[in-house]
Amino acid sequence: MLVEVCCNSLESALNAQSAGADRIELCSELGVGGITPSYGIIKLVKERLSIPVHVLIRPRSGHFTYSDTEFEVMKADIGFCRKIGINGIVSGVLQKDASVDLERTRLLIEMTKPLHFTFHRAFDWVPNPVKTLRQLEDIGVDTILTSGKHLTAENGLENLKKWQQQTQVTLMAGAGILPENILKFKKAGLKAVHLSGTSFVNEVSISRKIPMNAQKHLQEHHVAVTNAETIRQIVQAVK
Repeated sequence: MLVEVCCNSLESALNAQSAGADRIELCSELGVGGITPSYGIIKLVKERLSIPVHVLIRPRSGHFTYSDTEFEVMKADIGFCRKIGINGIVSGVLQKDASVDLERTRLLIEMTKPLHFTFHRAFDWVPNPVKTLRQLEDIGVDTILTSGKHLTAENGLENLKKWQQQTQVTLMAGAGILPENILKFKKAGLKAVHLSGTSFVNEVSISRKIPMNAQKHLQEHHVAVTNAETIRQIVQAVK
């Protein structure tokens, strides 16, 4: 069984490799499901690791329906990853109805070839997972990261078993993978699991500190973007 570790830093990636992970998915901001990490992290991780490195291509948090400018960023990030020798890409695009945007996802796969392409947990939003499995297989997806449309992969295990029997694509179980339940996935015949194995370090006191997290920016149903008219009014007021 392949063990992929979702790593949010160079330190995390080195820890995963030293612990025997088969490969890593490199991202930032685990608290929002991961976004594309910085070029600096990507470059250093690739230089320091000997196991395969896959990179998450997701330009922001929130939903998976991207604007034209966001999609341009995604393509540029894939280009950079290919240039420095990254081993695989993790990405995917949905339509507003949560079905797969086959045209854009196919383009990302074409840009990634011949590297490995994983369709990420946007799969757990699709309305028809069995139909989507066939579609993703047809356009060349190698792996699908999924919790079986449940909050945890353990709760979605029956779906994962059933779906794996219907596709040649590797279903990689992710969300809530723990030492206490890992053998359930192996016994179910799944080929791969995905986990972060997170612990918390570098603690500092934030007592009496002004919060820097903004709840209005952590909404999955819409996207924060700079409003040109608001900026225009500010500029005109002070210039």
